Amino acid sequence: MLETAAKPNDTEADPRAGAAGMAELAVRLETLAASDRPVADLRPAVLDAAAEALALSRAETRARFFAGSLNGTQLVAANAAMTDGLISALFEFTTGTVYPRANPTSGERMALVAVGGYGRAELAPHSDIDLLFLLPYKQNAYTEQVIEYILYLLWDLGFKVGQAIRSVNECMRRGKSDLTIRTAMLETRLVAGEAELFETLRTRFRAEIAEGTGPAFVEAKLAERDQRHKRTGDSRYVLEPNVKEGKGGLRDLHTLFWIAKYIYGVEEIPAMVELGVISEREARRFAKAQNYLTTVRAYLHYLTDREEDRLTFDLQERVAGLMGYTDHAGARAVERFMKHYFLYAKEVGDLTRIFCAALEDQHKRRPRLRFPTFGLGRRVVDGFVIEKGRVRVEHEDLFRKDPVALLRLFTVAHGQQVDIHPETFRLITRSLPLIDDGLRRDADANKLFLDLLTAERNSETMLRHMNEAGVFGRFVPDFGRVVAQMQHDMYHVYTVDEHTIRALGILHRIEEGELAEVMPVASEVIKKLDSRRALYVALLIHDVAKGRGGDHSVTGAEIALRLGPRLGLSGEETETVAWLVRHHLLMSNTAFRRDIDDPKTMTDFVEVVQSPERLRLLLCLTVADIRAVGPNVWNGWKAALLRELYFAAEDVMSGQLTARGRTERAEAAKEHLRARLADWSDEEFDQFASRPPAPYWLAFDGDTLHRHAKLIAAARDDGALLVIDLSVDRFRAITEVTIYTIDDWGLFSRIAGAMALSGANIVDAKIFTMSDGMALDSFWIQDINGEAYGEPRALRRLEDTLERVISTQRRLPKRLSIKTNLPARTRVFRDQPRVMIDNSASATNTLIEVNGRDRPGFLYDITTAVTELNLQISSAKIATFGTSAVDVFYVKDLFGLKVTHEGRIETIRERLLEAIREPDSDAPETAHKAKAPAKKPAKAAAKGKAASQPAGKAAAKKPAKAKAKAH
Repeated sequence: MLETAAKPNDTEADPRAGAAGMAELAVRLETLAASDRPVADLRPAVLDAAAEALALSRAETRARFFAGSLNGTQLVAANAAMTDGLISALFEFTTGTVYPRANPTSGERMALVAVGGYGRAELAPHSDIDLLFLLPYKQNAYTEQVIEYILYLLWDLGFKVGQAIRSVNECMRRGKSDLTIRTAMLETRLVAGEAELFETLRTRFRAEIAEGTGPAFVEAKLAERDQRHKRTGDSRYVLEPNVKEGKGGLRDLHTLFWIAKYIYGVEEIPAMVELGVISEREARRFAKAQNYLTTVRAYLHYLTDREEDRLTFDLQERVAGLMGYTDHAGARAVERFMKHYFLYAKEVGDLTRIFCAALEDQHKRRPRLRFPTFGLGRRVVDGFVIEKGRVRVEHEDLFRKDPVALLRLFTVAHGQQVDIHPETFRLITRSLPLIDDGLRRDADANKLFLDLLTAERNSETMLRHMNEAGVFGRFVPDFGRVVAQMQHDMYHVYTVDEHTIRALGILHRIEEGELAEVMPVASEVIKKLDSRRALYVALLIHDVAKGRGGDHSVTGAEIALRLGPRLGLSGEETETVAWLVRHHLLMSNTAFRRDIDDPKTMTDFVEVVQSPERLRLLLCLTVADIRAVGPNVWNGWKAALLRELYFAAEDVMSGQLTARGRTERAEAAKEHLRARLADWSDEEFDQFASRPPAPYWLAFDGDTLHRHAKLIAAARDDGALLVIDLSVDRFRAITEVTIYTIDDWGLFSRIAGAMALSGANIVDAKIFTMSDGMALDSFWIQDINGEAYGEPRALRRLEDTLERVISTQRRLPKRLSIKTNLPARTRVFRDQPRVMIDNSASATNTLIEVNGRDRPGFLYDITTAVTELNLQISSAKIATFGTSAVDVFYVKDLFGLKVTHEGRIETIRERLLEAIREPDSDAPETAHKAKAPAKKPAKAAAKGKAASQPAGKAAAKKPAKAKAKAH
């Protein structure tokens, strides 16, 4: 049962709502009309009376809505009736008192007609009103002054009026050529004036425009709907849905009503039941969905005091509270509210499909098919009739006699590449109670489900049909618990069920080779799998335990152990599924949050994975999972990191990355570079090769090592103490920034600040100090869209900013250290600040992971604090997930050692928590003085980082700068 606010079920307008104000207005205007005051002096009094009546009526309806005595449908009807009363009274006063005509000529007749939503007698609190001033002929002096007087009153009262002044003939002419005007003319209602003139418009519209053009109108409105969906996200499950214009929103219901009214001439939904277009149950679903969405929209208007139709993050929480939602175990109130919102959006989709199909059947039009059809003749397959590209049941008692057919239907539709007849969808809905524990244990039913899930041809569309029909969630109850379940953050774009179905579709596309260009490794290794069925089942289950509290990976693995045997998996397959679900985040967490070049990282990773088969399975599951999170989440950089981890793990499993193997590979890298630098003498090369630390040689590929060598040699020849090299890699969606300069305390922090000022997001960093005190630091950056930072002007600005900040050691602008209040839309997210310090993740470094809400200057604040703590950064992994920042640093102390003292660790944790502390959202924004990086400490010991080298003094002078290269 869907949960809604405590509002009445009756959806008719309450005649009492807002009536007091309009009744008083009518009396006051009659009194003014009877007074002896000159007509020219009456306008201010009329305006005051109308404003007071309007304020009284609006306050009354608002109070009753918030008190629960009006639901959304009743509210918009009451608002329309209230506005009718106001406009009618103003019209009567204008034509009877200001510009009276005892016997108006035929050309002075006029009808004031409501159109659009107002014409439907639905007016949201801050919606505009569309009015048609309908005339028999062209406008004349009398009608012009009447219209002007009324419009100026309405504008002065604060109404947003969309007005049209047309004759009946002009309405006919414009309606034939303009779809928008034709649609508006469908929703017309007389507010004041000549009823005969208005009826002439309605009669001529039906005879001259609507008659015989129904099919074309339907096609045009459905095409218009599809374009609107594309503009608003083309999914019912977007993070911040548009309640009016979005897919599954009110406009979709309006479109159904427009089509019904155009084709059948109906004035209300119950009439569609009498015509057999929809059932009584479907009419109730229509009214219920419309009321829910209208209620949500009304709250949006009231809360923002404007016509706001987007259900933004900050408003979601407030609307949830007003509609009576509360927190439950494992699910916050806002998540429960949005789940029900998405379920209603799904209802709208179901009604759209049923209604359009009914129209097609009644008008014998060719169906709008999703699939290609192979012959439209009638045939029977596994007890189902296939005809005209659709599959249907032949007898309505089929599912009652054979409940397994509820599963077989979808496998037949998928196998025959046909759609499912809407009447059969209706029958499925009525038959859902047949899916009970007995059917869930049935071996044939489970085989059919597993066959569809793991079909050779992509079954994403049919699985989505199964989900929308309610069969998926009933047959797999654990999946049913996450249907329409959103995650209240800016990272997960889709509901859990939609994300899962998309991920399964992506996995199919990987297997079919469709994504080989962007996922070459996964597309290759998936061909080598021995446990294909286990992979698909694991992907199905990987997120089903979300919203239950605790670790969803652990709970999901327990579900896998129960579900695997039921679906017919072997014991070994079930164990593999449970392992994959338990560790489905392992690969992404390792690739995006750990230093793959650290031997301990790979040792720990491979210790969990254990076998090449599991490695292949985990890669395929991971890439499908990430790509299905949202349209802008996957990029070339993430793909590159996952590939790097995959191949490194393969090397460890094959014994190539043992300590001895690493030494051999480092020596091989040196010799390969020596061969490429054939113009260097052995002495020159040996001198260069002795400068970087040992890990450097395995941190980069051969091309990068070669580029570094050339860069360092050019700096030496030019006497440059600073070189900045920019390399744009659009395939990997990354720009590599290599900085070669004198090592100095706080260098990373200043670079991070310069990057932030330039709008560049650091996603990875490797820091190396040469034996002569020079730093060779590599940063991988992206723009705000997650693409390569490659716009030429932006690159020049970045280079210039880096040069100024590094070479002069000047303080960064104060705005970097100002902790501004967050935008209201994102302030609602609960990103708990957290600092984790781990000495087990690396043999040589202490790992610090900082979690918090992302904001401008976040990384700069952290690295400044790290500098002040006298810690040196060896490498960094920077990741953002929606509003959440996860920054990981591998650090050492002044002596080049891990930080192990508990007191020191606690000091680091407290200082970093202070650095990422968010401002008080209710306090005014204040500027905090920028803290300069800590002064370079005295030279510590031979093992200390070369930041303490005497050469660092030279950094105070502006060094010569080698020419930067952009690739």
